[in-house]
Amino acid sequence: MTNHIVLFEPEIPANTGNISRTCAATDTHLHLIEPLGFKTNDKYLKRAGLDYWDNVDITYHQSLDDFMAYLGNRRLYLISKFSHQTYSDPDFSNPNDEDLFFMFGKETTGLPEAFMRANSEKCLRLPMDDRHVRSLNLSNTAAIVIYEVLRQQNFNQLERQHHYANDKLD
Repeated sequence: MTNHIVLFEPEIPANTGNISRTCAATDTHLHLIEPLGFKTNDKYLKRAGLDYWDNVDITYHQSLDDFMAYLGNRRLYLISKFSHQTYSDPDFSNPNDEDLFFMFGKETTGLPEAFMRANSEKCLRLPMDDRHVRSLNLSNTAAIVIYEVLRQQNFNQLERQHHYANDKLD
């Protein structure tokens, strides 16, 4: 089983770089749906991802249709403020060892409205005060969602405790 973060036409290189770092830290596969708002050799993208790019499994998709063909019948969740269900409502413990995909829209316009309406049962929302803030930062939202998924999966295969180099372990 693998968890996947999918970015639909990301525009800000620092957000994608930060998300790639989160993917490296959580062994999460990253999918980028083109067109991207930057070049993948962008210095801001590389800087935000630091030295972790070699540790991220990245798949590029030419379009949303291309990604949906790749997805097949696997479980997809759409992260959006247009949802009646919160990100912590579904059971992600995943007893069937299914791959789970979490798609996030572009920073300025989110996911296409027609696509969202056609898949409204797959939408999840992070609760927030919409009166004061239009949306949360993309990289923060991705981190919140993937860590909820991992929490429900008991942080499977992740180091839960780190030790100083000179600690003696029993």
